[in-house]
Amino acid sequence: MNKIKMTVPLVEMDGDEMTRIMWKMIKDVLLEPYVDLKTEYYDLGLERRDETNDQITIDAANAIKKYGVGVKCATITPNAARVEEYNLKEMWKSPNGTIRAILDGTVFRTSIIVNNIKPFVKPWAKPITVARHAYGDIYKNTEYKVEGAGKVELVHTATDGTVTKQLVHDFEGPGVVMGMHNLDKSIESFARACFNYALDIKQDIWFASKDTISKIYDHRFKDIFQEIYDAEYKEKFEEAGIEYFYTLIDDAVARVVKSEGGFIWACKNYDGDVMSDMVAAAFGSLAMMTSVLVSPEGYYEYEAAHGTVQRHYYRHLKGEKTSSNSMATIFAWTGALRKRGELDGIEDLITFADKLEAASIKTIEEGVMTGDLSQLSEAPNKTVVNTEEFLYEIKKRLEAML
Repeated sequence: MNKIKMTVPLVEMDGDEMTRIMWKMIKDVLLEPYVDLKTEYYDLGLERRDETNDQITIDAANAIKKYGVGVKCATITPNAARVEEYNLKEMWKSPNGTIRAILDGTVFRTSIIVNNIKPFVKPWAKPITVARHAYGDIYKNTEYKVEGAGKVELVHTATDGTVTKQLVHDFEGPGVVMGMHNLDKSIESFARACFNYALDIKQDIWFASKDTISKIYDHRFKDIFQEIYDAEYKEKFEEAGIEYFYTLIDDAVARVVKSEGGFIWACKNYDGDVMSDMVAAAFGSLAMMTSVLVSPEGYYEYEAAHGTVQRHYYRHLKGEKTSSNSMATIFAWTGALRKRGELDGIEDLITFADKLEAASIKTIEEGVMTGDLSQLSEAPNKTVVNTEEFLYEIKKRLEAML
């Protein structure tokens, strides 16, 4: 068969450890034999980020603004141990956080459902989409280690020179302090992205924060959501037969585990980070969750919603076979290729992405899966395969579909 031609590049962002190995395998086995891949490549591996003082991450984000669609491999966000392990210049910030801050927008994460893996939460019968605000909060924070007694204050100096101060804490001894911020403009974009997405997929949307405790910061989110909903979306939601409501984050958690699913759960940045992992794990696996960042300008960044699978990577370096689940990384590629096809009017690219996803799900539903899923699957006859074998099993089914 002739390879499918692309007209506009994808922004391709490579990553770290075992996901970097899987990234190349997926391209070699499932993509390049069928698609004449056109990408602008950025190596976001930790060594390259350190070498460029993280400029390459900024360049990649700006490239997504240029081309409209990016696909990203999982990357390491270094802690103190990683700084030592990789001999880094400094403890670089999360690449995801940097890219999200530049693109703004909202991250939508939804579990990949297969028939022979049942959720740990019994009532869940439909996917739950976690909509995560992609700007600010602790991901753009400023931290300070307080060495001794003294006052820490918030200080705002207006453009006219007016100074406003507010006491954070009067320290009697050592401690830590953190300042974080958000922007009305970004919160407004977050709200509209969530409401538009709910209308697109015809699902109810919940928004949850903690305004009873954070009476200014979180309450600002609550107020902006309600104002925009009332002014722009209320009638549209009523016509579509869907609902928006606000609740406290702790109440939302209690409601979610009793629900059947099938809705969008909108969360602030940190809450969305934590709750999307909880939802993914409860549906079966962190490697079974799609993730796309949608910016207000219409930029899309697709990524795996899990880490770099460090433990498997060290085994791989010893020459051992691993059974790493590549589903989320495959779906990052299919999401990006489908969107590229939609934007560029390439039906063959859209069809290919659809069939690759169907072949991947079919592989698992026919009992062929990686080790993590074999422990969860209710399939009567299971075949556990290694990382590379899983991709070739998908390839067999994909070729039958093509």
